[in-house]
Amino acid sequence: MADRALAFARTNRWIWPALGILLLWAILTAITARFSLHSLSGVAISASFLLLPALGQMLVVTTGKGNIDLSIPSMVTLSAYLTVMTSTGSTAGFLLTLAIVLAATALVGMLNALLVLVLRIPAMIATLAMGYILATATLIVNAQIGMFAKPALLGFLSTGRIAGLPMMCVIAVIATGAAGLLLARTAYGRKLFAVGQSAEAARLAGIPVARVIASTFVASAMLSGLSGLLLAGYAGGAFLEMGTPYLLQSVGAVVLGGTLIAGGNATALGTLLGGMLLVMIVTTMQIAGLPPGAQDILQGVVIIAVLSVAGTRIGRR
Repeated sequence: MADRALAFARTNRWIWPALGILLLWAILTAITARFSLHSLSGVAISASFLLLPALGQMLVVTTGKGNIDLSIPSMVTLSAYLTVMTSTGSTAGFLLTLAIVLAATALVGMLNALLVLVLRIPAMIATLAMGYILATATLIVNAQIGMFAKPALLGFLSTGRIAGLPMMCVIAVIATGAAGLLLARTAYGRKLFAVGQSAEAARLAGIPVARVIASTFVASAMLSGLSGLLLAGYAGGAFLEMGTPYLLQSVGAVVLGGTLIAGGNATALGTLLGGMLLVMIVTTMQIAGLPPGAQDILQGVVIIAVLSVAGTRIGRR
């Protein structure tokens, strides 16, 4: 029985963040009367906003070679500002805003891919530099920002509910299911795993390696843009540090969820649960009264510990 359970856990790595969520929920319920099912709903909403950029990060990480997208925070913030600037308050205007955000982020994703694949700049350096460029663009846009005419459709998507369920949680479940199907049931998913396991072997097998890697950077940028758009609707505006938490948390959700940091394997459900676990860790630290700096340190320690265990396993293989 124990061997069967361990085999299941190795195959379904999402079980570990799920157990972590249950354990933290039990601890928080025991130490404070304020934490309840309603509080867990708040955690789920926060994790839902994190999920979209985390899924994009998951795709980039799966390509291997230490690829990580560090432009995500700036992408989220800039997209929120674009949403505020271009919104007219009407449904037709919202569709135009959505198109602008997706087009702008897709362009940035292609530029990231160009830096990595054509100029051969390591992904972390290329995307970090792109993040600085986007941050400067956001500062310029910030000086021209006006009133936000929030469309009703955006308000419903970011803050509305269906049968008592937050729409953001519904969006998160749909996005997780779509990403899971993409990875497990499509030729693209098999190609992505093959590239992450061995780019050279994938190239010899006829897989367009550069195209697959480029697609992950574009997807990461567009998903971050969607998150920024929804965050603008949820917050009722945009501010300069809006995307900052997603730098560490997008990576944390991926590694805590069980995606292999070395590439070649990923789990969308694990990324969702990893995001929830990370948000619950932050919630626990806030209830404990830790200052924001200490919270960042502890998050970093948790992520480093998970990466260390993963690195040890890879080394043994």
